[in-house]
Amino acid sequence: MKGAGRYIVSIALVGLGAALFAVLFRRLLSAWYHAAFDANTVVEAVAGSPAWLRCALPIGGGAVAGLVSVLRASGGQNVSNVMEAVALGHVRLSLRATLSRVASSWAAIAGGMSIGREGPLIEFGGSFGAAIARLSATTLSRTRVLIAAGTAAGFAAAYNTPLAAVLFVFETMAGVAALELLLPVMAATGIATVVTRALVGGGPLYGQREFSGGAPIELLTFAVLGVLAACAALSFKALLAVGERMFDASALPRPIRTAIGGAIVGAIAVWLPLVVGNGYEPLNGLLNGQFAIVTVALLLVAKVVATSGSVGSGVPGGVFTPMLLVGGATGTLWAHVAAVVGLPVSAGTGTYALVGMAAAAAASTHAPLTAAVMIFEVSGDYPIVVPLILTTALAVATSRLLGSDSLYEAELRRRGLGWEITLEGRQVSDDHLNPN
Repeated sequence: MKGAGRYIVSIALVGLGAALFAVLFRRLLSAWYHAAFDANTVVEAVAGSPAWLRCALPIGGGAVAGLVSVLRASGGQNVSNVMEAVALGHVRLSLRATLSRVASSWAAIAGGMSIGREGPLIEFGGSFGAAIARLSATTLSRTRVLIAAGTAAGFAAAYNTPLAAVLFVFETMAGVAALELLLPVMAATGIATVVTRALVGGGPLYGQREFSGGAPIELLTFAVLGVLAACAALSFKALLAVGERMFDASALPRPIRTAIGGAIVGAIAVWLPLVVGNGYEPLNGLLNGQFAIVTVALLLVAKVVATSGSVGSGVPGGVFTPMLLVGGATGTLWAHVAAVVGLPVSAGTGTYALVGMAAAAAASTHAPLTAAVMIFEVSGDYPIVVPLILTTALAVATSRLLGSDSLYEAELRRRGLGWEITLEGRQVSDDHLNPN
């Protein structure tokens, strides 16, 4: 097969492989919850368990996750390595190490630890793209494209949001929109989305609802939400960093540390089962407006603590979905406060939860288009487009004004590498070479 044909087949394989892997990951989790607890979700499983098991389950999940990490030496690779491979091309992604990290993540998620599944799916997509590139013996340039395509396919398979997946790669990872990258990424994402929807189902991720954008004057209320959600997201990131530093300072073996992370989740889950998992189930409740204001406030604090303990302990996993929950809870709380102080609030708490999700995601990733389009795709409602654009822009502006890196940039800088996307293109700085 000639080079061009082999390249096209490689792109198709990357999209297909990322989608099938995501479906397998989900179905294995569902099979576990059904077989062990006769439940459909992790929240349902934990809520139906006695108090001792609510506490013990995350501890066991954390211990197994830590043990897998130690046995397979899987701690050194994460999403930031995928970013570096796409942007600079000098990172060799190991599919074997990725599968080990995915196994560790699966164990932690099965145990109810507060992490997202998007991290392992994105990481697998990128590593699978690199593996296909090695098998096809393609060029470095095409290898970077295949890694990017796999990353986007993993994102699309995780959230059923193909447009946001494409934007995620360009806004967060590549920083360029050249056709040589755009077309393969779109193709792989399209394939992944078709396969995922055929096997899992289509429709908005959080269900079909009708949201209202409110009156034009209500944009002021949404604008304030953009700033508040940014502050909530930055506080969450700060606590994540504190958790990582505390666990890193410990001399305890990794399985003990991850078990302690599970114990933090379990202790909270005894009285608030909604805290387990990535946050998908309580997000649906927020969008439906079914929680009392006190419950929302408790859930916001509990989720931040549980996720900080989970991630800080060394369990590999994503924080994107927990960040969405933080934004959704912030939006719900702000809707209630705004109504009390007399600001225009006619859109409903579900709309504020949805827009808050986008604002928190934008502030944490510095990717306003990705966040706005993603939330539009998971809701399917056009009236919220203007509030989404406004709040995500203000959230990113607030985050940058306060000097905060994105989640992924912060990880790169910890490894001595950073860059900034400007009108002149990507400006790369290597702190090891330029310590001042």
